[in-house]
Amino acid sequence: MKISTKGRYGLTIMIALGKQYGEGPVPLRKIASEYDLSEAYLEQLVAPLRNSGLVKSVRGAYGGYMLTRSPKEISAGDVIRVLEGPIQPVEGIDDEAQPQRELWVRIRDAVKNVLDTTTIDDLANHQDGENENYMFYI
Repeated sequence: MKISTKGRYGLTIMIALGKQYGEGPVPLRKIASEYDLSEAYLEQLVAPLRNSGLVKSVRGAYGGYMLTRSPKEISAGDVIRVLEGPIQPVEGIDDEAQPQRELWVRIRDAVKNVLDTTTIDDLANHQDGENENYMFYI
Protein backbone atom coordinates (compact mmCIF):
# COMPACT_ATOMS: atom_id res chain seq x y z
CA MET A 1 0.00 0.00 0.00
CA LYS A 2 1.35 3.37 -0.96
CA ILE A 3 0.26 6.45 0.97
CA SER A 4 0.03 9.49 -1.31
CA THR A 5 0.94 13.08 -0.44
CA LYS A 6 -2.74 13.50 0.37
CA GLY A 7 -2.46 11.07 3.28
CA ARG A 8 0.98 12.27 4.35
CA TYR A 9 0.05 15.95 4.39
CA GLY A 10 -3.28 15.14 6.03
CA LEU A 11 -1.40 13.45 8.86
CA THR A 12 0.87 16.50 9.03
CA ILE A 13 -2.19 18.73 9.54
CA MET A 14 -3.54 16.43 12.23
CA ILE A 15 -0.19 16.20 14.02
CA ALA A 16 0.15 20.00 14.00
CA LEU A 17 -3.37 20.32 15.42
CA GLY A 18 -2.59 17.60 17.97
CA LYS A 19 0.46 19.53 19.17
CA GLN A 20 -1.74 22.60 19.72
CA TYR A 21 -4.72 20.71 21.16
CA GLY A 22 -6.49 22.73 23.85
CA GLU A 23 -4.77 25.97 22.84
CA GLY A 24 -7.40 27.20 20.39
CA PRO A 25 -7.68 27.17 16.61
CA VAL A 26 -4.60 26.92 14.39
CA PRO A 27 -4.60 28.74 11.03
CA LEU A 28 -3.62 26.64 8.03
CA ARG A 29 -1.13 29.32 6.97
CA LYS A 30 0.79 28.64 10.19
CA ILE A 31 0.94 24.89 9.46
CA ALA A 32 1.85 25.57 5.82
CA SER A 33 4.73 27.87 6.75
CA GLU A 34 5.97 25.65 9.60
CA TYR A 35 6.13 22.55 7.38
CA ASP A 36 6.91 24.39 4.11
CA LEU A 37 3.72 23.17 2.41
CA SER A 38 1.21 24.79 0.08
CA GLU A 39 -1.60 26.46 2.03
CA ALA A 40 -3.96 25.99 -0.94
CA TYR A 41 -3.27 22.23 -0.95
CA LEU A 42 -3.82 22.00 2.82
CA GLU A 43 -7.17 23.76 2.36
CA GLN A 44 -8.20 21.01 -0.07
CA LEU A 45 -7.19 18.32 2.42
CA VAL A 46 -8.82 19.84 5.48
CA ALA A 47 -12.30 19.81 3.85
CA PRO A 48 -12.72 16.01 3.99
CA LEU A 49 -11.22 15.98 7.49
CA ARG A 50 -13.85 18.54 8.53
CA ASN A 51 -16.67 16.69 6.73
CA SER A 52 -15.72 13.47 8.51
CA GLY A 53 -15.86 15.18 11.90
CA LEU A 54 -12.16 14.89 12.73
CA VAL A 55 -11.59 18.67 12.72
CA LYS A 56 -13.77 21.74 13.02
CA SER A 57 -13.21 25.23 11.71
CA VAL A 58 -13.44 28.46 13.62
CA ARG A 59 -14.04 31.63 11.62
CA GLY A 60 -12.68 35.06 12.33
CA ALA A 61 -9.41 36.89 12.80
CA TYR A 62 -8.22 34.34 15.35
CA GLY A 63 -9.81 31.40 13.57
CA GLY A 64 -8.38 28.25 12.16
CA TYR A 65 -8.86 24.54 12.72
CA MET A 66 -9.07 22.37 15.82
CA LEU A 67 -9.40 18.67 16.51
CA THR A 68 -12.93 17.67 17.51
CA ARG A 69 -11.65 15.05 19.94
CA SER A 70 -8.53 14.47 21.97
CA PRO A 71 -5.49 13.46 19.88
CA LYS A 72 -5.45 10.27 21.99
CA GLU A 73 -8.86 9.35 20.52
CA ILE A 74 -7.95 9.81 16.83
CA SER A 75 -5.87 7.18 15.10
CA ALA A 76 -3.65 7.52 12.06
CA GLY A 77 -6.00 4.98 10.47
CA ASP A 78 -8.94 7.37 10.91
CA VAL A 79 -7.08 10.03 8.93
CA ILE A 80 -5.75 7.70 6.23
CA ARG A 81 -9.18 6.17 5.60
CA VAL A 82 -10.76 9.61 5.17
CA LEU A 83 -8.11 10.81 2.73
CA GLU A 84 -7.01 7.61 0.98
CA GLY A 85 -10.02 5.31 1.23
CA PRO A 86 -10.02 1.70 2.44
CA ILE A 87 -6.72 0.15 3.47
CA GLN A 88 -5.93 -2.53 0.88
CA PRO A 89 -2.53 -3.73 -0.32
CA VAL A 90 -4.01 -4.94 -3.64
CA GLU A 91 -7.27 -4.66 -5.55
CA GLY A 92 -9.45 -7.72 -6.15
CA ILE A 93 -8.25 -9.92 -3.30
CA ASP A 94 -11.20 -12.27 -3.85
CA ASP A 95 -9.95 -13.14 -7.35
CA GLU A 96 -6.60 -14.38 -6.05
CA ALA A 97 -5.64 -17.97 -5.33
CA GLN A 98 -5.91 -18.96 -1.66
CA PRO A 99 -2.19 -18.62 -0.74
CA GLN A 100 -1.92 -15.11 -2.21
CA ARG A 101 -5.27 -14.05 -0.76
CA GLU A 102 -4.12 -15.10 2.72
CA LEU A 103 -0.88 -13.15 2.27
CA TRP A 104 -2.74 -9.99 1.17
CA VAL A 105 -5.16 -10.31 4.08
CA ARG A 106 -2.27 -10.69 6.56
CA ILE A 107 -0.51 -7.65 5.08
CA ARG A 108 -3.75 -5.63 5.17
CA ASP A 109 -4.41 -6.61 8.78
CA ALA A 110 -0.84 -5.75 9.83
CA VAL A 111 -1.05 -2.30 8.21
CA LYS A 112 -4.49 -1.70 9.73
CA ASN A 113 -3.18 -2.69 13.15
CA VAL A 114 -0.27 -0.24 12.97
CA LEU A 115 -2.47 2.60 11.72
CA ASP A 116 -5.29 1.91 14.18
CA THR A 117 -3.03 1.61 17.23
CA THR A 118 -1.01 4.74 16.45
CA THR A 119 -2.78 7.86 17.69
CA ILE A 120 -2.31 11.46 16.66
CA ASP A 121 -1.07 12.00 20.21
CA ASP A 122 1.64 9.35 19.68
CA LEU A 123 2.77 11.14 16.52
CA ALA A 124 2.51 14.64 17.98
CA ASN A 125 4.58 13.71 21.02
CA HIS A 126 7.10 11.47 19.29
CA GLN A 127 10.62 11.81 20.61
CA ASP A 128 13.61 11.12 18.37
CA GLY A 129 15.35 7.93 19.39
CA GLU A 130 12.24 6.37 21.01
CA ASN A 131 12.76 3.16 19.06
CA GLU A 132 16.46 2.74 19.84
CA ASN A 133 15.71 -0.47 21.70
CA TYR A 134 14.75 -2.26 18.47
CA MET A 135 17.34 -4.62 17.05
CA PHE A 136 17.35 -5.25 13.32
CA TYR A 137 19.01 -8.28 11.79
CA ILE A 138 19.93 -8.45 8.14
